[in-house]
Amino acid sequence: MEALKQKIRQDGIVLSEQVLKVDAFLNHQIDPALMQQIGHEFARRFAGQGISKIVTIEASGIAPAIMAGLELGVPVIFARKYQSLTLKDDLYISKVFSFTKQTESTIAISAKHLTASDHVLLIDDFLANGHAAQALIDLIQQAGASIAGIGVVIEKSFQSGRAELDGQGYRVESLARISSLKNGQISFLD
Repeated sequence: MEALKQKIRQDGIVLSEQVLKVDAFLNHQIDPALMQQIGHEFARRFAGQGISKIVTIEASGIAPAIMAGLELGVPVIFARKYQSLTLKDDLYISKVFSFTKQTESTIAISAKHLTASDHVLLIDDFLANGHAAQALIDLIQQAGASIAGIGVVIEKSFQSGRAELDGQGYRVESLARISSLKNGQISFLD
């Protein structure tokens, strides 16, 4: 997706060979026009798949997931990273390790929103080592739901996440695939 790649080139900041900061448009400040284009592109790529729900993880996956949900006409569920007073009974629960925050979080989805009859599209902002995707897959499997595929805004292809998901037979669609962040330079695969 050329508009996304251009935005990454323009506003992305390479913090290390492993970390790309995109808080100017994706995960702190959000560019709504770009998110609309991202939602449209995910909907195009997963059209006709019988998707009944989109699942993401708070907080950075919410904007692209909502735009894709709007385009596909399906509800969006986000796994919460903590349990609140209003989210406490009949939950699917998993754990996810965040590379950028270096912390493990418990995530949860209410069982009333996700059932075995659902065909789910996962959407997330980044794919690196695949920890968030694996935790979301775990939640979806707990519900007995099926997975249509995984949509990723930015993939760090030099890390192991895609290989693991491909190896498990999941369809992964990434809108921007980064091959390297070496020497402060952003290189794309395609």
